[in-house]
Amino acid sequence: MILQDRQRVGKIVDDMTLFDDDLMSQVFDGNIPATKLILSIILKRDDIEVISVVGQKELNNPIAEGRNIKLDILIKDKADKYYDIEVQRSNKGAIEKRARFYSSMMDSRMLLEGQNFGELRESYVIFITEKDYLGYGLPSYTVKRTIMENGKEFGDGSNIVYVNGSYRGDDPIGHLMHDFSCESADDFYYRELAKDVKHFKEMGGRDNMCDAVEKYAQDVAKEYAKEVAKEVAKDVAKETAIKITIENFIEFGQSKEEIISRLQQKFGLAADEAKKLIEEYTKD
Repeated sequence: MILQDRQRVGKIVDDMTLFDDDLMSQVFDGNIPATKLILSIILKRDDIEVISVVGQKELNNPIAEGRNIKLDILIKDKADKYYDIEVQRSNKGAIEKRARFYSSMMDSRMLLEGQNFGELRESYVIFITEKDYLGYGLPSYTVKRTIMENGKEFGDGSNIVYVNGSYRGDDPIGHLMHDFSCESADDFYYRELAKDVKHFKEMGGRDNMCDAVEKYAQDVAKEYAKEVAKEVAKDVAKETAIKITIENFIEFGQSKEEIISRLQQKFGLAADEAKKLIEEYTKD
């Protein structure tokens, strides 16, 4: 069984592309040359000096019970600018308000107590989506805040970029998106990326990649179990509350019609459902 499970995981790894965040994070974690390559292509700049790259970086919300996030890749350059690169197969994971939230979470960590707001550095949130999420047929989309009345840039240093993963033009970004979609490193245009993908899919890093896939599956299973447990707890609590409500109303001499009306108002039950529950709880 263990061998079969490992073989199944191996098949998953074989089918992965750089649009799978597990592989993408492994390939780029600490990989400054590869990271500099994709930033220079996407942002059309060759002056970015990357100094650190961290895959699967968790950012905790400073607000109690606030939502935490995990960045696919967090990058810092020599000018103290920060970049987050996210890969998304599903359009559902690339909605505009997610980009806004990720940008705000990055910004909230840039200043220490007492620092001037003018010291806030530029930030970039880059979504590389397997499909053309914004749907205008362009290779990429750069989003900046603008003054609506005159169309001038606001200049707050916040940048959001969407990259169209389905673009296949004969240019650097078209070649990069081709590589992101390839299962085999042998088909890559960019040999810098090919050797790292080959390492994690076929060579010494394959065991690490398989372990990462297994851990991800376990984490997903745990989260699903938690959600199921929450829903079960809600259902049990609601059922208990309904039973107590019925018992209390009967004790105080309420008619069946009055109890049905109260259950409809308080719990949103249909009349037939409320009547059936009353009969069940009073049949003894």
